[in-house]
Amino acid sequence: MNYKLFLLSLIAVIGMASTAFAGTKSVKNTDVNVPSDTEQVATQVAEHDINVYGGNYTDGDKFDGLTRKVGFDRMIPPHALEVCYEKTTHIIFPSEIVYCDLGNENLVAGLADGAKNVLRVKSAFKSFKQETNLSVITEDGSYYSFNVKFAKEPLLLNIEMTDFLHDGEAVNRPNNAQEIYLERLGSESPMLVKLIMKSIYKQNKREIKHIGSKRFGVQFLLKSIYANNGLLYFHTELKNTSNIPFDVDYVSFKIVDKKVIKRTAMQEQVLEPLRAQNYVTVVHGKSSERTVFALEKFTIPDDKQLVIEIAEKEGGRHQSFVIENEDIVRANVIDELSIQ
Repeated sequence: MNYKLFLLSLIAVIGMASTAFAGTKSVKNTDVNVPSDTEQVATQVAEHDINVYGGNYTDGDKFDGLTRKVGFDRMIPPHALEVCYEKTTHIIFPSEIVYCDLGNENLVAGLADGAKNVLRVKSAFKSFKQETNLSVITEDGSYYSFNVKFAKEPLLLNIEMTDFLHDGEAVNRPNNAQEIYLERLGSESPMLVKLIMKSIYKQNKREIKHIGSKRFGVQFLLKSIYANNGLLYFHTELKNTSNIPFDVDYVSFKIVDKKVIKRTAMQEQVLEPLRAQNYVTVVHGKSSERTVFALEKFTIPDDKQLVIEIAEKEGGRHQSFVIENEDIVRANVIDELSIQ
């Protein structure tokens, strides 16, 4: 009897220990199975796929041919934007707006009168529930994305998109401004063009000393020509030694015949600058100003020449000088690693 009692007691103790161990293991498994951020994202993606493609899909059924999902590392993070019907939201961009797309008819937008870098946005209706979006591309090649919601009283009505810590370097760019390559600049990055022009202006080297003009106390000089990736950069300087300000009407680049009895429009080829660094409208008395122009690469036939002219508004102190083809082909090549 004592032996049977001991055996029963031992079995009971083992059973209690097993139950306790099982309970501990269950708690441990619960801790381990708490979904991580990655698992939560994966769950959200799976739910999205089911909603879009239906429950009986496989990855290969989503699109025709071999495809793969766009990863979250490819996503451009959008800004949150609130709009309303009674008030207008203004967004100021660091350069001219060249493209704008509205997600749906709930939004109305347009450029502010006289300002090509200011976008005004508001709700087209007194309220709307569905979230929409807004996309903008600016002339400097930046892409901006916004998710837009209706709010009775938007917290921000005037928004400045310029990053004041942004110095133009790729490592210090706003995380929602993605670079766009613009057709006018060919294969060159708009940001790189901007950096090259700033570097030429900053270094301020006079490498050409035989091209310029001087009359009436005003001197117009060509300081240097640079070439890089299909673009030419002309560094010019306008010195005003008189006491009367020189108001700039226009600066023109024209390829003309060397020997022209009477110039006509057919004998001139006008070249339009793509970009200008420090384009000035007035040079005050006893001062000087410099400008860097970027143009598409070109060469000049033997019987023609390039004329760069600067005209004074409502004045007669126009200046111009001639550039030969040999000056163009001797343009300095820019080492991108030396751009400051």
